[in-house]
Amino acid sequence: MGVANALPLAAEVAVIGAGAMGAGIAQIAAMAGHRVCLFDTGMGAADRAKAKIGETLDMLASKGKIDADQAKAAASRIVAVHALGDLVSAKLVVEAVVEDLAVKRNLFRELEVVVTPDTILATNTSSFSITALAAGMQHPGRVVGMHFFNPAPLMPLVEVVSGLATDCETAGVVHATALAWGKLPVHARSTPGFIVNRCARPFYAEALRVLGEQGADPATLDALMRDAGGFRMGPFELMDLIGLDINLAVTRSVWEAFFYDSRFTPSVAQHELVTAGYFGRKSGRGFFDYGPDALKTAPASESPQSPPGKVARVGELRMGAELVARLANSGLAPDVAIADPRFPQGALRIDNKAWLVPGDGRTATAIAANGGVRDVVIYDLAFDFAKCSRVGVARADTCSDAAFAAAVGALQACGIAVSRIDDVAGMIVLRTVAMLSNEAADAVAQGVASAADVDLAMQKGVNYPSGPLAWGDVLGVVYVRDTLANLAAHYGEDRYRLSPLIARRCASGDKLRT
Repeated sequence: MGVANALPLAAEVAVIGAGAMGAGIAQIAAMAGHRVCLFDTGMGAADRAKAKIGETLDMLASKGKIDADQAKAAASRIVAVHALGDLVSAKLVVEAVVEDLAVKRNLFRELEVVVTPDTILATNTSSFSITALAAGMQHPGRVVGMHFFNPAPLMPLVEVVSGLATDCETAGVVHATALAWGKLPVHARSTPGFIVNRCARPFYAEALRVLGEQGADPATLDALMRDAGGFRMGPFELMDLIGLDINLAVTRSVWEAFFYDSRFTPSVAQHELVTAGYFGRKSGRGFFDYGPDALKTAPASESPQSPPGKVARVGELRMGAELVARLANSGLAPDVAIADPRFPQGALRIDNKAWLVPGDGRTATAIAANGGVRDVVIYDLAFDFAKCSRVGVARADTCSDAAFAAAVGALQACGIAVSRIDDVAGMIVLRTVAMLSNEAADAVAQGVASAADVDLAMQKGVNYPSGPLAWGDVLGVVYVRDTLANLAAHYGEDRYRLSPLIARRCASGDKLRT
């Protein structure tokens, strides 16, 4: 994508749709210095939004976040208009109307006869094809996606999405303009879900899958994703915040747009909740109860166990080597034992009772059976084993209570809370991160966006602790590949098929971010 100049500050910007997103975009453009025409078909909606934006700017000034004169000037640059004809001078029009393809297409066709031929027509759609929106227009090259994230004034990411007909110059101007407005723009090709809504599907889907297998309750799975995985919110609390109906609709849209690819199959459990009217916070009930008398559900944690007397390290731990340092700091310096071919990822031998093994996409029971041992406990991935406050574990069906207690006691001795997951393949954090890396790799392989833009989008659009490709590189592409292969073998489903890009990187020895 070539370098382009941003819209000059003298250029007028129009925003159509005065809801929360449209008002936020209008505020951003006005604060950047543009005159903004705000239009909405609802009676008085644009005027109310203008007044609300003024109040917001005054509040920011009162808190010292912007200068009072800046707030006053930005508010004065917003003009509520009451007809599309009033947008004739706009050089950039951003629509933020209802997510209905027919409504958006009709709007763009009306705008074509109002604005000049060089006016950029941008859509804030989060899911519709830019190619479809531009099809049949007189000047389809000026149609582009400019997808802000809610709340628009606070969230830094903007996806600049090009359809088949979008001119490179158009996308470049929008990218440069978003950057000038203080945002972090990324280029994306118009494919289902663009970058974020596509690559984020496994974050919800794998948690729903583990819940469906009764691996753990939502509060425990959320705690593991936060306290071990480093995510700002767990998948269930985030779905409740977004709205289960909205989250399901996005999942269904991506699934259908990819011609029912099993990787994006919606969850029956989520569908049941939506059918019952349990939409999350806005309805008072979702995965959690938000009623006035409801108590917050606490995650399940194992009861305190005695610290072990001896810990031996078997081989080099491929995941969680920092645990060795934490054990040493707690007075349990692990003796080094020779590598054991039964545990290619390494292991910790606890009091000659338990084998504490990093997960690899298999169940603990399968690892025990394949190794010819009984007392196997596997532990889940953590974003930073040196700092994590919680780790998930699963015990083989053959593991004794004494061996399990010894493994739990070793982790607790490091100051780590332990949450048990039933013996579900891939546990929760590991399978989620492997699938996030895989989906991100597919997006890069298919030319949706660059590796750098995919990682930036996932960090700045949904606040992931790391870009999924960079995370995959830290884990090692071979480890990600093997985890997915084990999940595919366990489930016998195409859902866990390997991205061709990961397969290539495994063969070449390169990283995903090469």
